[in-house]
Amino acid sequence: MAAHNRLGKEGEDAAAAYLESRGYTICHRNWRKNRLELDIVAMHEGELVVVEVKTRTDTDCGEPQEAVDWQKVHHIITAADAYIKQFDICLPVRFDIVTAVGAHPPFAIGHLKNAFYPPVF
Repeated sequence: MAAHNRLGKEGEDAAAAYLESRGYTICHRNWRKNRLELDIVAMHEGELVVVEVKTRTDTDCGEPQEAVDWQKVHHIITAADAYIKQFDICLPVRFDIVTAVGAHPPFAIGHLKNAFYPPVF
């Protein structure tokens, strides 16, 4: 496995452990349908929480969450819609970003709740 892929997987593992330690129930990790993907889908306090995980070795080139641009948001929202339809979910949905910063575990974890909202058309 390439080093960047290994780092990303370790970051996702750390993010999932972080969420679980705070009472989140992980429903799926790396859920895929066709070309759509969600990093982590969890339940917390009656909400479906869609979590995008961003892992970086450092913040020299910016904060990890800055990589979640409008195109990525659109992709996540489209994937979340497919997930909700597939599993017939009727709950409030929240979109979070969890960041993991460091060259290796243990990472510095950041959690941005309600990091973005679906656009209204």
